[in-house]
Amino acid sequence: MEDLAPDIVRQRLIIEGFYTIDVDEEVLGQYFEELTTAVGLRTYGAPIVFSPAGMGREENQGYDAFVPLVDSGISLYLWSGPHFLSVVAFTCKHFDVGRAVDVTRDFFGMARVAHQQF
Repeated sequence: MEDLAPDIVRQRLIIEGFYTIDVDEEVLGQYFEELTTAVGLRTYGAPIVFSPAGMGREENQGYDAFVPLVDSGISLYLWSGPHFLSVVAFTCKHFDVGRAVDVTRDFFGMARVAHQQF
């Protein structure tokens, strides 16, 4: 992808995989706290967690969550049925991708993860 704004720092990362732990709103808040602390990103508000609670298709039930960062934000999408999650970090500050992947894998008890920085 062509970098149309080379003078603006942007780092984007997607992490995906199947999780093995029990997840609720509190657990997602703990994840955001652990991840942001581990990679040195600062939040300026509490995580926002949504769950469609039976609305929509059953295979899409789970959580949509977001934590605002001083340097942009992190979104998490979680499917409860297949125990699959996708994390998207968009920051205007560089962070350690390997550390972010390790924290996510370890926190959610994931045997394998796929990730891509873009």
